[in-house]
Amino acid sequence: MRQQHGPVVPVVLPGDIPAWLVIGYRELHHVTGDTGVFTRDMGLWNQWPVIPEDWPLLPMVNRRQPSIYYTVGAEHQRHVGMVVPALEAVDPFELRRHAEEIADGLIDSFCGLGEAELIGDYAKMLPILVLGRVIGFPDAESHELTRAINALADGGEDAIAGHKYLTGAMQRLVSGKRAAPGADVTSRMLAHGGDFTDEEYVLDLQAIVAAGHLPTSDWIGNSLRLMLTDDRFAASLSGGRHSVGEAMNEVLWEDTPTQILAGRWAARDTRLGGQHIQAGDMLLLGLQGAHGDPQVQGTGHAHAGGNNAHFSFSHGEFRCPFPAQEIAEVIARTGIEVLLDRLPDVDLSVSPRTLQRRPSPFLRGMTVLPVRFTPTPAVGGMR
Repeated sequence: MRQQHGPVVPVVLPGDIPAWLVIGYRELHHVTGDTGVFTRDMGLWNQWPVIPEDWPLLPMVNRRQPSIYYTVGAEHQRHVGMVVPALEAVDPFELRRHAEEIADGLIDSFCGLGEAELIGDYAKMLPILVLGRVIGFPDAESHELTRAINALADGGEDAIAGHKYLTGAMQRLVSGKRAAPGADVTSRMLAHGGDFTDEEYVLDLQAIVAAGHLPTSDWIGNSLRLMLTDDRFAASLSGGRHSVGEAMNEVLWEDTPTQILAGRWAARDTRLGGQHIQAGDMLLLGLQGAHGDPQVQGTGHAHAGGNNAHFSFSHGEFRCPFPAQEIAEVIARTGIEVLLDRLPDVDLSVSPRTLQRRPSPFLRGMTVLPVRFTPTPAVGGMR
């Protein structure tokens, strides 16, 4: 695509819906940084008149939800002012304690077997269980919440039921925390003020849960895949931790969980990367494409030395809030470290060539990661 079209590529979405895919590093930096020309106001989209009610990508560009993810301008900042302080107040030591306890509980369920499937048994479970603790969700309902969010993410027959459960769960959570506040994200959001409706609280909590769980789950899975298949990280598999952070950072550059984001919409006619962009055109943010830009790759290993100038958390006004990034990193790193500490001889039980990715152009994660190891006793973590 880069050879044929350059850094901005004309693409077609399902239903012959046209869009632009931005895969140039400089161009993506410009698009995400200039919210005046490239806004996240999906109401400007010039394709709305031809979008059917059942368009499969409609959840990605829903213009009707008053949440932190879908609002712009002053309304977006109003949501940011409520959500970000609530996340900033998460105690990192308590967060790590929760992550360690839940990780131990998950590992206890398979450590005596000598084999496991680390995506379904571990990576798809840990982030949402920890986030449940952080937002104030009752432990007794946490596994049902995990089932629902993973069903929603997988997009199968039970996705709609999963979405309904998630909505109902967040509604119950808001009602419960109004009656009995605690030291959690939901209670802090409710205490912020600002005349938010219950619908807005519920939608913002759904955004926190979905955006917090899905990329973190794939960050864990992709990092474990790298460490299990690349000899550079073999030392970590014998209990060392020094290269866990290196592997996680490399994944954000070379194997980022979110490949493409939708998106931005042109507020006026403009030019970008040699292409004429018309007012109302959709631009897809090609995060992994920008990471592979020869202008970046030509400087050597982009991820060397802990370079964090990647787009895995996006960039600009609408990038993932910094406290949310920190929460994701603590959960992912703790999950990997606890697993390697508990199962120091863990190894793939299949050929690396047989490993498969999620069939999605937008998200990049493993479908399965089968491993074997020496059976070890449980330690009594959360079950």
